[in-house]
Parts: sequence; structure tokens; C-alpha cells
Amino acid sequence: MKLHRRRCLQLAGAAVGASLTPRVALALDYPTRPVRLVVGFTAGSTGDVFARLMGEWLSQRLGQSIVVDNRPGAGGNIGTAEVVRAAPDGYTLLAVATPNAINATLYEKLEFNFIRDIAPVASICQSPLVMAVLPSFPARSVPEFIAYAKANPGKVSYASAGIGTPLHIAGEMFRMAAGIEMVHVPYRGGPQAQTDLLGGQVQVMFDPLPEAIKFVRSGNLRALGVTTAKRSEALPDTPAIGEFLPGYAASAWYGMGAPRGTPAEIIDRLNGAINAGLADPTIKARLADFGAAALVGSPVDVATFIADETDKWGKVIRFAGVKAE
Repeated sequence: MKLHRRRCLQLAGAAVGASLTPRVALALDYPTRPVRLVVGFTAGSTGDVFARLMGEWLSQRLGQSIVVDNRPGAGGNIGTAEVVRAAPDGYTLLAVATPNAINATLYEKLEFNFIRDIAPVASICQSPLVMAVLPSFPARSVPEFIAYAKANPGKVSYASAGIGTPLHIAGEMFRMAAGIEMVHVPYRGGPQAQTDLLGGQVQVMFDPLPEAIKFVRSGNLRALGVTTAKRSEALPDTPAIGEFLPGYAASAWYGMGAPRGTPAEIIDRLNGAINAGLADPTIKARLADFGAAALVGSPVDVATFIADETDKWGKVIRFAGVKAE
């Protein structure tokens, strides 16, 4: 599915506009019963951790339980489809994340259009990936890594959590920006990929900061760079890759969505509650523990952000010729 930015923004606007249908009666006393939060990934994954963190806050703020329902599979598409089919009444929400933007191009045939069918509710946080190698790897910086890869074509392999995952696409973006060749080694999940990186079976990994940070701090891995546009407060001495490759920026981001047609009053209430949580010192500290930064915005801000991400990742996927398994 090839979505250009203008089309993405049109669809994003339609999704937000659809939520503005006046259904005030449904929203006046929302919520009156537990709310289901569908997470398209396994329990214990980074996205699941952030969803549960915000679910706990919303439970306290709204006075009703937020029940996390893990529906992993197909890069998050199974969970997304579940929410697309749900009633737009605010009682089924979706934990959204970077794969939702990637999948729009990665999968040629989906039973839904994410930007059209999921109304943005709020963003939660953003976290870099870490370009990590073993301390014994010859390169000690991003420029040295690029020089080494050019001098040893086909001998540098990078691990990912699977084809089409943010870890894979961030690696492809780096390969594209640096003009180098690397061998992609996909695994069935991030932990397996990280195990082989630590064991020396692969040379580099664009590892989510929450998973990588303990190994970087202990000296088991060397962080060459972070993938966000700016340095991370969690690793202030590690440069951003964009300092060497201008324009390079990739991140893992997390938020919340709802079925298209969910009343605007409900979306606005959820957005306000989530933004209040992101301003809470305890929540901010919990996010910082994972190397993540709060990402505050209105539903329209989130729609624009997702449209931009969809366009950016689409270009990388098409350039690299990545196809879903």
C-alpha cells in the first residue's frame, strides 16, 4: 500500500472528522464500565509496558478499570483489526506504535486502512533505538563503523526482531543513508536478536533503548549512536546518528487510538487524561527509567505525526524492497 503524505493527511483528517459526530449522550458520563485496551504485541514487550503504565493512570483518573487485552501477531495487525471492528463507543481502545505506520506500506493487502479507520486519541512517549555493538568490535564511532563496513562489504550483519519491524527498518534507513551494505539477520523477536548480538553471532543491532540500556551501562554493549534527532537524556554521552548522517532520525513511539467514529467528547476526555498523566512527575520518572520521553499532543497533532511517519517509513521500505513474510 503506497501512501503519500498528502493522502495520509487527508485520511488522518477524515478519521478525526469522523469522530466529531455529535453523540454527546454517550460521552456525558463516560466511562460507566471497564474499558478494553487492545495491545497488538506480547505481554512484557515495550509497547505493552507503556500501555499498562498509561492504563493504570487512566483507571485512577477515570474511575473505571482499563483492561489490557494482548492480541499479538502479524506485526500488530491482528490487534488493530480487532479494534477497527469494535463499536466506536470509547470502550475499546488500541495501543498504537511505530509498526502501525510501517505496516501501511509493508503489507500490500490489509483489511483496514490504519489512518482512515483508527481515530488518534493521544501520543504517549517516544524512545530511540541504540546502534549497539560489542566492545570488541573494531569501530568505536559511527564514522568508524561506516568506514569498516565499506572496507568489509558483506561482512557486517545486523540483527532485528523480524522483517519489517522498527529495528529492521531503522537498519535499512542507516544502510541507505550511509551508502553501505549490511546483511540483515531477522529473528523471531528482540530478545533472541539481542542474545546473538551479545554472543557475537551478529555485529550490530538497532536495539530499543529500554532493552539495551542496562547492557550499555554495564559495559556489555557499546552504544555508537542513538537514532533520534537529538541525544537521549538517558545516554547523554552517546551521539545521535544524525550528527554524522544529517537527516537520519528514527524512533519507537507509542500512543493510543480508537475506532473511527468514536465521539469527539470521549476522545477529548481521554486525550486530556493522558496528557495530564504525561505531566505527572511519577509517570515522567517511569518513562525516563526506560529512556523514553513524554510525547504530548492533541488528536490532530497525533494524526499529523502518524501521517509523517507513514510517509517516511514508506520511502525506506520501497527503497529497500522490503516485503512482509
